[in-house]
Amino acid sequence: MSKIKKIFTSWRVIMLILFLVFAVVSIRPEFWNEGVSVRSVIPHSAASDAGMANPKANSAPLNKETITAIDNQPITSLADYYAYTAGLKANQTVYIKTNKQIYPIVVKELKEITVLNETEWKEVEEIITTNETVNGTVQAVNKTIKTTKEVPKTIEKVIGVEELGIKVSEAATTNIRKGLDLEGGTRVLLKPAGQYTLEDIDTTLESLKQRLNTYGLGDISVRKASDLGGNDFILVEVAGATEEEVKDLISKQGKFEAKVGEKTVFVGGQNDVSYVCRSAKCSGIDMQQGGCYQSASSQWGCNFFFTISLSGSAAQKQAEATSKLEVVAKEGGQGAYLSKTLDLYLDDKLMDSLQIGAELKGRATTDIQISGSSQGITQQEAVYNTLASMKNLQTILLTGSLPIKLEVVKIETLSPLLGKEMLFNALWVGALALLAVALIVYLRYRKPIVVVPMVLILASEVILLLGFAALTGWNLDLAAIAGIIIAIGTGVDHLVIITDETVKQQAIIDWKEKIKRAMFIITGAYLTVLSGMLPLWFIGAGTLKGFAFTTIAGLSFGVLIARPAYAAIIEVLLKE
Repeated sequence: MSKIKKIFTSWRVIMLILFLVFAVVSIRPEFWNEGVSVRSVIPHSAASDAGMANPKANSAPLNKETITAIDNQPITSLADYYAYTAGLKANQTVYIKTNKQIYPIVVKELKEITVLNETEWKEVEEIITTNETVNGTVQAVNKTIKTTKEVPKTIEKVIGVEELGIKVSEAATTNIRKGLDLEGGTRVLLKPAGQYTLEDIDTTLESLKQRLNTYGLGDISVRKASDLGGNDFILVEVAGATEEEVKDLISKQGKFEAKVGEKTVFVGGQNDVSYVCRSAKCSGIDMQQGGCYQSASSQWGCNFFFTISLSGSAAQKQAEATSKLEVVAKEGGQGAYLSKTLDLYLDDKLMDSLQIGAELKGRATTDIQISGSSQGITQQEAVYNTLASMKNLQTILLTGSLPIKLEVVKIETLSPLLGKEMLFNALWVGALALLAVALIVYLRYRKPIVVVPMVLILASEVILLLGFAALTGWNLDLAAIAGIIIAIGTGVDHLVIITDETVKQQAIIDWKEKIKRAMFIITGAYLTVLSGMLPLWFIGAGTLKGFAFTTIAGLSFGVLIARPAYAAIIEVLLKE
């Protein structure tokens, strides 16, 4: 009892215990959690319309919203969630209960739209500009009115139901974030092209984060990287996303310009575009322009539209650009347009040309409508591609263009099923390695009082490292697991050195001198490994950087906290 008292009153052991408590609090193990975590919510989906929000980027796993029941049916796993949602019907209202609130979600119909070679008169909404006096000043004000127009006749056929728009994963049981190797997702390595500055790189990082968040993707990691040759890279990791969702969105510069003639009247970004409509009321498939159609080559195409609001300065530029244009009468005498169109360019390629109504000549109009189109082999594919193109353009208009062009160096998509198998194998091998170490140490010293503290110290080092990862938001991937293995392997060597120095039968009587000699050897070995890892940390890219960071953190916790505590324990236990 006196030895136990001495152990737990040692300041080095007390410091280890305090750090272990902090680590456990950071990890927050809740192995009893059931349900599925909301990874991301697709904008304008049924779930989004019901008020379910996209999780904040890089939020702690346990802070994410968790679905626990649907229509009072418990949801304990991914299998439960997909089994229940597979049987949903159109216009059905389902009540999804989470750990925050209950959402009434109306299931949307999935429609197939066929455009006939006929027309019909239909009531539609249009935006018109009128002059009104505001605070004593005559201003152009946009209003939405209902009017009857002749439009192509269409037939809508319900072919199924849309997905709820919720991407889910297994409910988190700790705050440890899993990397793409274990969680699944897409990793893209980008290289800046042309001339650029470090400020351009930083601005690009922020723009990419904003794009991915606006697009509705969650669990995002965007960071700088470099190789041993001094080349700069940008590494983007998006958990749970496919290659198609990510590649075009981040590799394109996204330079959007609207021109009247040769004059640019506004560009993408919040300086010129103050609002972009993404709701179903003012965006989607443009039925007024024919909706979807089949071309002579049997391919399908669809038109999209959405409205935007310009800033006052951008509206004034448009007014100046249209003030000197001529008015051209429309064929048949119905209405008139200006002599030049509003041309929309994306990455210097003409995307669409919009006619400008004669009533907008010289007026500072803030609300305008953007349109475009896309194609597909089938009508359903055309609808999907059109909505994806619209969503991409909306994102670019909201976030603006990137300051530099990016080239895709490498892109890979990882399966979460493979990650689970890798994690299980890593844990199993780690447990076997720990048992092997315990057996070899016992055969070497034949003393349980040496084996038990050594195994506990090694386990405490793993807990400290995992707690640090949970606190800082560092992802646990295969490179991090390799770093943990290196740190633990080095820890075994150091603990054996401490034990050998303390059990040697030498004339040195002072135990403090024995511990001091052992720690001197350990510190030298630590500095040697540190000098090799630091270059990889600062100039490494991708997995090299993660491996170096984890190794350095693991060694530092061991040398500064865990191994001094082990030395104090061994000194008390072996001292006669």
